[in-house]
Amino acid sequence: MPSMLPMLAVLMMIMILYTVDGPNHNVGRILNYALGIFDFGGEYPVLTLMLVGSIMVILSTGLRTLMMDSLAQAKSQHVMSAFNKEMRQARIENNLYKVKKLTEMQPQMMAASMESSGKMMKAMPITMAVVIPIFLWIRYFVDITLREAGNQIIQIPWSVAGVSLTSTFWFLPAWILVYTLISIPLGQVITRIVKVYQFRKRLHELEAGAEFQ
Repeated sequence: MPSMLPMLAVLMMIMILYTVDGPNHNVGRILNYALGIFDFGGEYPVLTLMLVGSIMVILSTGLRTLMMDSLAQAKSQHVMSAFNKEMRQARIENNLYKVKKLTEMQPQMMAASMESSGKMMKAMPITMAVVIPIFLWIRYFVDITLREAGNQIIQIPWSVAGVSLTSTFWFLPAWILVYTLISIPLGQVITRIVKVYQFRKRLHELEAGAEFQ
């Protein structure tokens, strides 16, 4: 149950913010005072989605970096991956002694993995506190700003007529799909840059400590 509390907090936060926002876009209207500089009067919807997506990714990545130890998380993932590989190899070779020893170690490995996952879950509510309001502003931007500008249809390579950002695919509005296509690759790039910086910084610290000794 304790590990589920952050997820429940996120769900409650989403419900509360969407209820407050409502059909009148109350949260979006308030945020428009700050984020309205990126709407360009509704003339360039894709550029707006790219800029706001960049802001969201930078803020959420920065918060996760401050709240989580990326090096410890990477170490935990590496150890768990190596453990699973050894377990698979032992079963393939039918090495019963090794399987027994690894099985005895499994609760400790699972506990370490759960601890790492728990830290990620604890960071989720704070990250969502940034992400959800930005989503609500984009909803306001699409429903109000672009409608008033008469620019809710964007051109895409696979459709001559373009696609309306208010149309629905399965159960998702088109603007969420477009926003996701933009933000996910950008988020991966920024996350990789942050991790490379942290690893290099840690290596320099280790090298400096070795030289000092």
